[in-house]
Amino acid sequence: MSKTTEQYTKVISICREIFEKKTKDYGTSWRVFRSSSLTDQLFIKAQRIRTLQINGESKVGEGIYDEFVAIVNYCVMALIQLEQDDNLEMELTQMEAIQLYDAYIKKAKELMEKKNHDYGEAWRDLRVSSLTDLILAKILRVKQIENNAGKTIASEGIDANYYDMLNYAVFSLIHLNEEN
Repeated sequence: MSKTTEQYTKVISICREIFEKKTKDYGTSWRVFRSSSLTDQLFIKAQRIRTLQINGESKVGEGIYDEFVAIVNYCVMALIQLEQDDNLEMELTQMEAIQLYDAYIKKAKELMEKKNHDYGEAWRDLRVSSLTDLILAKILRVKQIENNAGKTIASEGIDANYYDMLNYAVFSLIHLNEEN
């Protein structure tokens, strides 16, 4: 398990660095998105990964690795929008954005460690393509919950699905790092 925690931390540092750089470039323009728009952004990224996995070719340069990094970061943005939207200014400072990022990553990592314990690191035996499909299924679940005004009868809420997608993307990045 300590290997997973170490690998998780390494992958997150890469994702965080990209988030920080993009925040310097664009500010927190993502704050304009409703959480449903971020769900659609996640769909675009996951669908592109699936297409690249099936076709084996990228014509726009960015590859699967970059798209999984984007999924991690969009999940953090979606969680912030979902849980903090009314409590925050539209434009956050660099430090405020990074503090929020770190807080949500901390929750995601804690959840990963609990689930990883209970599931016995089963994700290590999954293919990256299966993790992609799991992310797509979670996105479709979130879209359905959003269409139901955020209400569920017997299922986890939107936030739980975002956390799972984030962690599946991290697991995919760990697998891709191990392949290289």
